[in-house]
Amino acid sequence: MRTIRPLITLAVLALALAACGGSASSLPQQETAGDASRGIGTSGSEAGGPVSAASAAPLAPDQFGNDANAIGARDDARIIRTGSIELEVSNVPQALRNARDAIVALGGYVGASTTSNADDRPTAQITYRIPADRWEDALDALRDLNGLTTKVAAEQTEAVEVTGQVIDLQARIKNLRASETALQGIAAKATKISDVLEVEARLTEVRGQIEQLTAQLDDLNDRTSYATLTAYFNSPVLAVVVASKDWEPATTVDEAAASLLSILQGVATAGIWFLIVWLPILLVLGLIGGVVLWLARRAGIGRRGGPGLPPPPALPGQPLTTQS
Repeated sequence: MRTIRPLITLAVLALALAACGGSASSLPQQETAGDASRGIGTSGSEAGGPVSAASAAPLAPDQFGNDANAIGARDDARIIRTGSIELEVSNVPQALRNARDAIVALGGYVGASTTSNADDRPTAQITYRIPADRWEDALDALRDLNGLTTKVAAEQTEAVEVTGQVIDLQARIKNLRASETALQGIAAKATKISDVLEVEARLTEVRGQIEQLTAQLDDLNDRTSYATLTAYFNSPVLAVVVASKDWEPATTVDEAAASLLSILQGVATAGIWFLIVWLPILLVLGLIGGVVLWLARRAGIGRRGGPGLPPPPALPGQPLTTQS
């Protein structure tokens, strides 16, 4: 019985080391992957073994200019690929069918979809899950769709490498499983109820951590195995539709009627002011002017040769005239 307590203590220490030893355990594996990317192996020159001529000869770049040696060295890289593409197609329903058939033929499937038909203009948003090694083939298929794609309006892709995260999770799960095995052995030897309960509690905690990390690892494996591509399908916008988009005849009629009413109101307002204000003023001014003119004529102002003025001098050879 006395040996159970030290064993439980050792199991607890092993559990603590498993929780924080993942990163340290992943370092040697990451260095091994890095050595592989540099072409160093246990049978190579670094290990003292002979190198064959076939393995030492570098591979020629492929037709796209990619280094075949670098690509081969990174075959074990875990990469999450995501992207989006916006397409203008001549027939949205037929384009959706062609796209679905093309993705299924590549080994992919439809993850989610949203369609709408606003103003008799159908649109769709489809999320495809595509095998990572058929990513470029899927993009090429959507860019054409058997001639239905009229324009690729936008395209965006992203690649995130998660190789280190995968290696770290694998190492942590491995350490936790070792702790689980050790605790199971301790539980088999325990006879006291308190010891059994303590070991079972530790086992439950370890198994919970294993399930959590396994779920994270499965998610990373799924996302690296199947890329995610979101495609937007739109109908081309016609010039007539663009020109008539903001034109509403009823609104134009209302605006014209409002303008005419405003003009008529202005004319009526001016007439009212003229009849009530300006016409009486003009009548008074006209009356005063008429009186002044009559008085001026009575006074002889403005007459030719009026009273008090000498007659104009006679011109040479003209007989003199006298006023009567």
